[in-house]
Amino acid sequence: MLEYLAAATTETAHAAEGAEHHAEAVVAGISFLTPGFFVALAMLVVIGIMLKARVPALIAKMLDAKIADIRTQLDEATKLRAEAEALRDEYVKKAKEAAAEIVAMKDAAAHQAEEIVEKAKRDSEALIARRQTIAEEKIAAAERAAIEDVRASAARAAAVAAHDLIAKQHDAEADGKLVDQTIAQL
Repeated sequence: MLEYLAAATTETAHAAEGAEHHAEAVVAGISFLTPGFFVALAMLVVIGIMLKARVPALIAKMLDAKIADIRTQLDEATKLRAEAEALRDEYVKKAKEAAAEIVAMKDAAAHQAEEIVEKAKRDSEALIARRQTIAEEKIAAAERAAIEDVRASAARAAAVAAHDLIAKQHDAEADGKLVDQTIAQL
């Protein structure tokens, strides 16, 4: 304490000499009345108040709540991604099935077209054969009719010629002989 008094007296002596000098309390070489000391003391007080009011626990709670919220969002995003991948896989499967169905339908249509063409060929061949048969029958009927007409015309012409020939060559006397011969033969 004597040191403080000695320091204070020296300071008073210096002040009397016209120089301004402030007395500083120094303990173990650390000066306590400096602005840095008061700033450090204020910081310690603020930190102490924060610890007393459990501010770190509140901050930790807020951070934990934020972490939980982020985890929930990540879980939802994971679920949504899984659903989206399942939907994508389903649509890819449906697209493959549709492509296979299109190929099957195309093959079936080609097969049906071939069958229709074959049936049309068979039907046209049958139609041609029927028409050819009908035409041949008509031609044969026309030939028969023509032959009958020619025979009838020939028979008429022969009858007319025979009539004319008989009329020229046979007179009443020849008729009488012919009748007598016929009666004799009976």
